Amino acid sequence: MLKFFKRNRQENIEHTKDAVKPSRERWFGRILSVLRTSKLDDSVWEELEEILISSDVGVETSMRIIEELKAKVKEGGLESGEEIFESLKESLVAGIESENAESLWMDDTEVTGPYVILMVGVNGVGKTTSIAKLAYHFTQEGKKVILGAADTFRAAAAEQLEILGKQIGVEVIRHESGADPGAVAYDAYQAAKARGADVLIVDTAGRLHTKSNLMEELRKVHRVLARLEPKAPHQVILTLDATTGHNGLAQAKSFKEAVDCTGIFLAKLDGTARGGIVLAINQELQVPILFIGTGEGVTDLAPFDTRDFVESLLAPVS
Repeated sequence: MLKFFKRNRQENIEHTKDAVKPSRERWFGRILSVLRTSKLDDSVWEELEEILISSDVGVETSMRIIEELKAKVKEGGLESGEEIFESLKESLVAGIESENAESLWMDDTEVTGPYVILMVGVNGVGKTTSIAKLAYHFTQEGKKVILGAADTFRAAAAEQLEILGKQIGVEVIRHESGADPGAVAYDAYQAAKARGADVLIVDTAGRLHTKSNLMEELRKVHRVLARLEPKAPHQVILTLDATTGHNGLAQAKSFKEAVDCTGIFLAKLDGTARGGIVLAINQELQVPILFIGTGEGVTDLAPFDTRDFVESLLAPVS
């Protein structure tokens, strides 16, 4: 029995606050002062809608949220700016929250061999760094971790993973550049099982969603792992770059179609002022965000908590 991701809640909140700071200071932190105006006229609703849309929440979702708030005000259920503000928070929480997302990591999980995580995502989104962050976190909890360098498409990919592996003290299983990724996944699983590893994280090539042969290769890696252990991979985590906003969602949909993604690692959240993409991801993909990248170091991640995220995002700024 393995128990994944013990939480230091206060530490995670601080990481989350740091990650959403650009979004809060540029957009969301202004919302309460906007709602405290003496008269809730059309200009207020328009300004609120502009904040949501500009922060990458999405046009349709932003309009729906505003219409819901206006309806509550009209019905007399909300009167003060503070009440509308709290109602907005609840709307955002409801729009982001995914059923049982937390239980994917916080429950006791029974596995017969290593717990297998398959990481997918296009080049440049921060996938390899995200793998290192997860591996480091597991090692800090006393778990034995092995990494599989199944991104054989780029010669530098395995080398980068090896460098990070050495930094955090975990073994990396790799083949020569151009080797069969399925064979790497096979050997990595066998090595992890033979050496008593608790967790195996398998990297994959940064497949462009327009390359059907590469997506089929990804499916093959998935099949190889499933033949070795029927429940593997236990998680298929899609790494998304928060700085790309809506541009990354089309690629994400292709990965979801190729392999059933169970969760998202939202990298580089600290590098964008458009944190509303979190809401758009849930609306468009219906895949829970499991982790957020909060900086460049291996310690800079936080398990995603919907309410903590919304509270941090909407904290007023002067």
